[in-house]
Amino acid sequence: MLDFSILVNYFDMFLDGFKVTIIASLIALVASFFIGAIIAVMRITSILPLRWFGTAYVEFFRNIPLVVIAFFFYVGTPALGLEFSGLTAGTIALAIYTSAFIAEAIRSGILSVPKGQMEAGRSSGLSYIQTMRMIILPQAIKIVIPPIGNQFINLVKNSSILALIAGTDLMYQADLISAKTYVVFDVYIFVALFYLVLTIPLSTGVGYLEKRLAKSY
Repeated sequence: MLDFSILVNYFDMFLDGFKVTIIASLIALVASFFIGAIIAVMRITSILPLRWFGTAYVEFFRNIPLVVIAFFFYVGTPALGLEFSGLTAGTIALAIYTSAFIAEAIRSGILSVPKGQMEAGRSSGLSYIQTMRMIILPQAIKIVIPPIGNQFINLVKNSSILALIAGTDLMYQADLISAKTYVVFDVYIFVALFYLVLTIPLSTGVGYLEKRLAKSY
């Protein structure tokens, strides 16, 4: 049986870590979406330097471990004169890492939009950027809601990386509680429940949004 006295006695620590996890996840979620959208547009532009940069960005960050990116911003950047707290370094790493996957999802959505949409926008007097922002991207994002939603859920789970760089998140607090109480199994079961509080509503919301968009089509 689970020892619920641990949850009760250390609830403040669990709650503090839970709040940090939510904050880091929300900031990284918004940042990764906007960065991913920009990189996706770069990936399909006719301007070669931008296309090369977008491709290099996606291939580089998508194919290295998240922990390497997190440690770079936490341990490596001080050598360059930039120092970040564990929370800041972890949030930046989450945003950059997730944006590479979101960029590929949005790019596939853009490519699935009929080319006539871009031609119609340009012929009506809109610039390339205006057409992309007001016509193409809204349609593309609707198409790729499921994969983007999955990446957001993965982002929340990946936020546990903050524990490795003193990010004071939920996993970090769980490590402290486990060290104080010498109880491992119960503590991490409670942590799993806290994560479920975040991921299940997010998963449900993505499913609901997907169904609404399907009906609108």
